[in-house]
Amino acid sequence: MKKSWLLVCFINFFVAATMGLLLRLMYLIPISGINYQFLVHGHSHVALLGWTYLAISCLIIHYFLPKTSQEKPVFTRLFWTTEIAIVGMMVDFPIQGYAVISIFFSTLHIFCSYFFAYLVWRETKNTHSADKALLDSALLFMLFSTLGVWCLGPAVGLMGKASAFYQIAIQFFLHFQFNGWFLFAIVALLLKISNNKIDKNYFNWFHYSFILGTLLTFSLPVSWYLPHPALYYINSIGVCFLYAALYFFIKMHSKSIGTYFSSTSTIEKNMYRIAFFSLVLKILLQGIVLNPELSDKIHLIRPFVIGYIHLSMLGILTFFIFGFLSKSRFLDWNITMNKWGIGFLVIGFCATEGLLLVQGISQFLQNGSFAFYPQLLFTLSVFLPVGLLSIAITYYLHQIKPS
Repeated sequence: MKKSWLLVCFINFFVAATMGLLLRLMYLIPISGINYQFLVHGHSHVALLGWTYLAISCLIIHYFLPKTSQEKPVFTRLFWTTEIAIVGMMVDFPIQGYAVISIFFSTLHIFCSYFFAYLVWRETKNTHSADKALLDSALLFMLFSTLGVWCLGPAVGLMGKASAFYQIAIQFFLHFQFNGWFLFAIVALLLKISNNKIDKNYFNWFHYSFILGTLLTFSLPVSWYLPHPALYYINSIGVCFLYAALYFFIKMHSKSIGTYFSSTSTIEKNMYRIAFFSLVLKILLQGIVLNPELSDKIHLIRPFVIGYIHLSMLGILTFFIFGFLSKSRFLDWNITMNKWGIGFLVIGFCATEGLLLVQGISQFLQNGSFAFYPQLLFTLSVFLPVGLLSIAITYYLHQIKPS
């Protein structure tokens, strides 16, 4: 992986975190000239595509492709074309929201992702392993998720943005990006990096349960806009498959994970602990909303929704990514600024998640907001961009040769 690629990922993440900080500042003081909803679009697209998508893509190239393939100019051209699309969304979404220019760059990114999937499949076609099977599933989910994007135009034209069709199309994209493409890719990378033999039977049960659970749990967001008892039953079956997938994952990989962890630093272990804890918590939370009335009420409470999204984006995906980067020595935690940076990131994540949980419970119990909630949330959120900036600067100044 080229030094400039990872640096760009860190910069995108810092910009997304700064946008998020500005969104929380707007709860405290009015800022003229900035449309809150447009800025939300910019923040979410840069975080989703500029950080998570780009970082995972770079890791896939680094770990799954032969060295000779990684050095092909096509991957450099694709990376920078993808980054141009991200910068276009970064600039235009906060200004215009969904408009001609931002839609153009979003479409460009989709076609870049299609080409990326084709290149990875082409360069790894002769590889047959458990981690490759998961990677194939991840790429298929990535392609599958974009069906939701292509439905947005017809949804607006036929029924409008307030329609159930439009909202379900958005949820389709988000569900299969987060729970399909990103999560399957993370697990594929974990199996690849840990590099230990696994029980094939347990893996097959895990893989199929994971796929079925991901597909069936899409019924939950659908039920928010088209309530029907059958959707809740389908979601319940999907959650059971996810619980089964978690069980089979532990059974097939417990020994190799232990071996893998034994060779990691304390900071690296803690990042994996946060990531694994967040993943288990996410799956458990999906079980909590099996009650239809509870599910309908919770998804309308904004702190719960934001907290759940950040649990996936920061808790699971980001800390796994940092763990992978550490394992391959892209990041050196012996450097003081890196230690401060990851410390700030952990503090910012844990503190804001805790605060969002407390505020969500308060609203659920109809007690309203507690004193100084917006001020506290903004203050604690400062840790996130500060930590990321520290890591980005340290990486630029002290980048070391990866293993």
